[in-house]
Amino acid sequence: MTQKINIDAVADLARLKLSAEEKEKLSGDLANILGYVEQLSRLDTQNTPPTSHVLNLENVFRPDEAKPSSIREDVLKHAPKREANFFKVPKIIDQ
Repeated sequence: MTQKINIDAVADLARLKLSAEEKEKLSGDLANILGYVEQLSRLDTQNTPPTSHVLNLENVFRPDEAKPSSIREDVLKHAPKREANFFKVPKIIDQ
């Protein structure tokens, strides 16, 4: 990369206070990163399909199946108060 990076402007945008040593190191690191991105931009990706991940990921979960359940009764039997199939709680908001 032939362009000099203004690390002071970058640090100002990121609201960072850097020492002279940090500025020098980060300037070199940023130049290396941008140089790598420049290399990547030269690659021919014309016939490469867009992807969201480098691996082909598949759902490994079991399919959803509706099954009868008695959980409602198990939970409601521990409720201090209930009304039919619901918890009964005191009213806390006046309308």
